[in-house]
Amino acid sequence: MKFAALLLAVAVVGLPVNSSADYGVLAVAAIVIFSGTVRLQGRSWLGAAAIVAVAIAGQMLLATPRIDEGHNVFLPDEQAGVLERELPAPVYRRMKEVFDAAYPLNVRCDKGSTGCWRNGGVPDRLYAFSADGIFHRSPLSRAVLGIDFTDPVWLGLGFSNEHRYNWYTTAPDVHRADRNRFFWNGYRRWEFAMPWFETIVMPAVMTGGQLCWRGELMWEGANGNFSSWPGEGCRSIEPADAGRRIYGLAIKPNSLAMRFTPPVHVRALQIGSWVLSIAAVIGIIFFLVNVRPRRALLPFAAVGLAALVIALDDASFFGGLRPMDGGDDGLFYDGVGRVILQKFLAGDIAGALEGGESVFYYGGPGLRYFRALEHVIFGETFLGFLTILLVTPFIVYFLFRRFLPQNWSLLLAFCFIAVPTGMMFGTTFVNYAKLAARGYADPMAYILFIAGIVPIIGFVAPGPDRKFMPAFCGALLLALGIFMKPIIAPAAAVLLGGAGLYALYLRQWPRLAGLCIGFLPVLSMPLHNWIYGKVFVLFSSNAGNADLLVMRPSAYLSAAGEVLTLNFTGPNLKNGFFQIVNWLSGPAESVWTIPLNAAGVTILVYVVLRGRNFDPWLRLIGAAALAQHSVALFYNASIGRYHYLTWFLTMLVVMVFFYQVGFPWLSRRYPALSERFLLHPLSRRFANGVARLEKVSS
Repeated sequence: MKFAALLLAVAVVGLPVNSSADYGVLAVAAIVIFSGTVRLQGRSWLGAAAIVAVAIAGQMLLATPRIDEGHNVFLPDEQAGVLERELPAPVYRRMKEVFDAAYPLNVRCDKGSTGCWRNGGVPDRLYAFSADGIFHRSPLSRAVLGIDFTDPVWLGLGFSNEHRYNWYTTAPDVHRADRNRFFWNGYRRWEFAMPWFETIVMPAVMTGGQLCWRGELMWEGANGNFSSWPGEGCRSIEPADAGRRIYGLAIKPNSLAMRFTPPVHVRALQIGSWVLSIAAVIGIIFFLVNVRPRRALLPFAAVGLAALVIALDDASFFGGLRPMDGGDDGLFYDGVGRVILQKFLAGDIAGALEGGESVFYYGGPGLRYFRALEHVIFGETFLGFLTILLVTPFIVYFLFRRFLPQNWSLLLAFCFIAVPTGMMFGTTFVNYAKLAARGYADPMAYILFIAGIVPIIGFVAPGPDRKFMPAFCGALLLALGIFMKPIIAPAAAVLLGGAGLYALYLRQWPRLAGLCIGFLPVLSMPLHNWIYGKVFVLFSSNAGNADLLVMRPSAYLSAAGEVLTLNFTGPNLKNGFFQIVNWLSGPAESVWTIPLNAAGVTILVYVVLRGRNFDPWLRLIGAAALAQHSVALFYNASIGRYHYLTWFLTMLVVMVFFYQVGFPWLSRRYPALSERFLLHPLSRRFANGVARLEKVSS
């Protein structure tokens, strides 16, 4: 019912949710709704439905014609391409002149060289596809309410992540983006560097508005003539300008900015429509939710802190669209996701489901489909992935709360969000935020796996009940996690296998059915490979890639043989030694963390094998962690992101061990020192602060 209430708010705001303002409204509404209690009376829901109907009708009455806006990369083709054929001749000539001046022949990469932009594709249409145009169609890329940008990263130029523009070249040659490496510049982390152009066509209702710009515009006049307006300036929209094209040239990085101020009556209608949306969302909450402000304080704090951590690394997550790095996973997933979406919209369902590969090769087949869905709901932004990240602190808290007291759970959850020292152990939110910003599948897979643990093991001791739905949802989340990153399959197999055997032992048939049915979607990967590629590949075909599977079991046998023959310089023994060193170096990828990580693994093994006094479900999680540790013995352990889930689960078991065994032992062994520590003023202040958090959260 809470999800249904939130969907009513989404219906009022409308799709796509592609602005920071609209997303912020829905985020606040979500926190208020989920921290409160929803009324179940029919009259409350009828009242909320009436508010939605009135709001949508009011928005239709207040709607104004949108501005047609188009954009595309500008790459002159050696043969007459679509840009040269379809752009007005004087506009194309001017763009070509600016391009040749900015990127003379002597700085251009050699065609055929690795990563050269001249090897890649060129535009196949005048205006690039934009997911923002799905619900607001236009003969250009999309139809928008306004034009206001100084930084193209916040303009949502989706073509920047089309896979055909997978370049590695750097300045002064044509390149994708420049990165500001200072953490305090998170808002301007990226400078868009691809050469591109902007086109706008004003409707007649915008007459009287004012367009201001920095850079060079080419303005269509009578008889199809174009006049150049370089530098900075402003110009009012005249009746003769309606329906005529205005081109903005952004061939050189950071060379174009535009801002359109609509006429007063249009602006008043737009503000009225937005205020109506806000009022409707408030009305929905008023009718449906018993708001509990004190319970909302802690979620607001957790989301705010998580948002701050994300923004310090890359604020473009909050409504922007950064160009992914050339040759990186993020560019592949988003590029293929955009192809999937375009094929789906064209009615090619089979082509969309193929996902860009007849046999999955890259290790995360699921993220490309998520990207396609994300662009439907959130347009040309990455706000869908952001939502998953912002929910993560709550998922982590519920998992801690299953085994630890509330004060410990709160403390560990906030440390997970805000304390970057956890990067040494792979147990900090910063790891996940950084990978998500690069468009990797790893954090999505790990978050889905962690979310799936809780309904499978139960929210409270002594464990789960016999119901179908919790087991189904937990197994489905694990299946989706494997779909995002098959490397987590061993941990999922141990967790689901243990839960299934326990349900079978207790004859909990509904729960067993939920586990089996919920996990069935994992078969979509081999089914896809069989249908499209006519081969049986369980997950993805790169599983045997020599860069990933760096130590096969046979290599360890050969290493043992080298030890027996006293060949201590043998290649297999050497590779095995460094594989173990890389494994224990952990996500920090530092030999200095080996003692810490080795101690964690030792405690993990003890709890799983000898810890009969621990919760059996904790021991099952520990066994899942050990299964993932075994992966690091064979697959590339020097890439820390492959093993974040492994070390997170290890950290969970270690924290429970310290709570139940470690700290009580220290108190008995060193009573005076323990008492002095507990009575220290800083310790008491800290304890009081945690107690206040606990009181608020209850």
